[in-house]
Amino acid sequence: MADRECVAVINSTPDTVDLLKDALERAGFVVVTAFTWDIQRGDLNLEAFLRMSRPKVIVYDIAPPYDRNWTFLQHLRTTMLKDYTFVLTSINVKHVERLVGKDERVYEVVGTADDLDLIVRA
Repeated sequence: MADRECVAVINSTPDTVDLLKDALERAGFVVVTAFTWDIQRGDLNLEAFLRMSRPKVIVYDIAPPYDRNWTFLQHLRTTMLKDYTFVLTSINVKHVERLVGKDERVYEVVGTADDLDLIVRA
């Protein structure tokens, strides 16, 4: 078990967290989870969470309000998360792309086996 890679799922929807966690665990990853609002409110010490879990990748969801959540992610990426690899998800990829452009690959979370497989492979 020590050789399995860890993936952190950061999302705002409990059902989506469970969906992604299950798919990633079935693929053999160790999965740790956090809710976006706990980070934003300061209820979760993100640095300690990451130090303890040492994820190789962070699956991070961009949720409504998209502009505010995108700005928050960009802040994290330029500070405490600057050394991490991200797989970005959203329930509305087209809206996120309109906001931030197509320079970032964003995976749509619908809940089908196909979209979950794309996220796991990423």
